[in-house]
Amino acid sequence: MSDYIIRATAANNQIRAFAATTRDLVEAARVAHDPSPVATAALGRLLTAGSMMGIMMKGEKDILTLQIMGNGPIEKIIVTADGRGNVKGYVNNPNIIIPANSKGKLDVASAIGAGLLSVTKDMGLKEPYSSQTVLQTSEIAEDLTYYFATSEQVPSCVGLGVLMNHNNTVKQSGGFIIQLMPFAEEVIIDRLEKKIQKITSVTTLLDAGYTPEMLLEHILGEFGLEITKQIPTRFYCNCSKERIEKAIISIGKEDIREMIEAGESIEVNCHFCNHHYDFTVDELEQILHRKIKQNA
Repeated sequence: MSDYIIRATAANNQIRAFAATTRDLVEAARVAHDPSPVATAALGRLLTAGSMMGIMMKGEKDILTLQIMGNGPIEKIIVTADGRGNVKGYVNNPNIIIPANSKGKLDVASAIGAGLLSVTKDMGLKEPYSSQTVLQTSEIAEDLTYYFATSEQVPSCVGLGVLMNHNNTVKQSGGFIIQLMPFAEEVIIDRLEKKIQKITSVTTLLDAGYTPEMLLEHILGEFGLEITKQIPTRFYCNCSKERIEKAIISIGKEDIREMIEAGESIEVNCHFCNHHYDFTVDELEQILHRKIKQNA
């Protein structure tokens, strides 16, 4: 398989961990949206995090939504994922160009700016679980680390990286999430904290050819790492003309009549995959007829 996520445990289940390689799915998102390199890096980081956080959910039909709202030029990033490794997302302003940061790297933090991270989990209950935290660095990994600690009370370390080629395609993408269980012993916590402090950037490790297994072995090898599962992950949008039609039916009758009276086909765009759906005047008339019949 190309892109995949691994689940693992260490230190006799006192540590749980996830790591992913996501080059293909981030490249698929880049092809769909044609974003600038810095927008690709920002979206790719959140897609990678979403893919790992998605498989943390227990139900296959559970849906995770990550949203970053900032005052930077990107404005907004939205990613949704499920428990089967499917993930999709988009940035509000994909074509932004800004200077590199002081280290000569893509300046994701400035592209996002100050703002909020929202995490919503729809687990089929009456109300979805939702939490919001203030962005700490706007680099995304650190912001998710803060979210886990404050909203889920789970001490965590999140590492994310996207490396671009000179032709603006995605060279490498991946990351990890390491979490301490509530019963973790102090000696394990201290050893893990010291180990994490020595980690170089995720992009450096990915560029050196590290796989998800190698990433976790690099961090947790001395803790008795045990890989428990491997899950494929992909950029996947479940939109369809039928789903878009249901959305059109949900709007007001007068709005649909106005579209029909304009006498032209309409084009509806999916934000997540940028696919376009065309509806002719005849199709709009059929949609209006079905709506009137539903309300009768």
